[in-house]
Amino acid sequence: MTERMLLRAEALTKYYGEFRALHAVSLGVGAGEFVSIIGPNGAGKSTLINLLTGLAQPTSGTVRFKDRDITGIGPVRLAKLGMARSFQLVQIFPDLTVLETLQAAVAARLGRGRRLFASLTGDRQIQQEAVEVADLFGLGGRHALARELPQGDKKLLDVASAFALRPEVILLDEPTSGVSTGDKTKVMEILVRAAKTIGLQAIIQVEHDMDIVFGYSDRVIALHQGEVLADATPSAVQADQRLVDMVVGRRPVRHPR
Repeated sequence: MTERMLLRAEALTKYYGEFRALHAVSLGVGAGEFVSIIGPNGAGKSTLINLLTGLAQPTSGTVRFKDRDITGIGPVRLAKLGMARSFQLVQIFPDLTVLETLQAAVAARLGRGRRLFASLTGDRQIQQEAVEVADLFGLGGRHALARELPQGDKKLLDVASAFALRPEVILLDEPTSGVSTGDKTKVMEILVRAAKTIGLQAIIQVEHDMDIVFGYSDRVIALHQGEVLADATPSAVQADQRLVDMVVGRRPVRHPR
């Protein structure tokens, strides 16, 4: 782990009624790291991301970003501090074009969202920055409706809209889900190249595809039933077959004697 810690969670516990979704989860993410969070369905991955981005309040525990307590701060205020989560604006505004979707993200960052659609058509800075992000992610069909894009391009647009906020740290929830096997590597390569171009300091992703996890991560945090089972390098996690079977939801194969 690097010396400069950007994000730190301490003893995060979250209950929904009597159901315990997370229990005493602690983690840190340093500058220059690409961290993947893995685990079976119901492991607490989405709850953890919601807590890290201030979308939900923990029952107990704290989250600090750049040594500032951001527990429950909310994603809008958090984005202004330099940490963003993929917007998924394609689902929110399916009838916007690619360029309009990116313009909406830029307008939000610049605090011009109150007159959003007027800003999209009349603000030169918003238009210019949106075009730059579209070029960075290879989104050539700028005037195509977002909902009509191939799934791989929809994912790229979701990620690009978060990059348009110019964050220092980005959190991605399943950036390759629903994408064909052939397009997954394309999405990840573009994402990593864009991160280097804008000077992104850290990436945190929730991901099910183990090839993507082991191929791109510096560290892997494995969750199971709301607890951290492992926080290690990809090679260390990959070498523990029992751990891999648990976090990807497979039962160990029983061989006949």
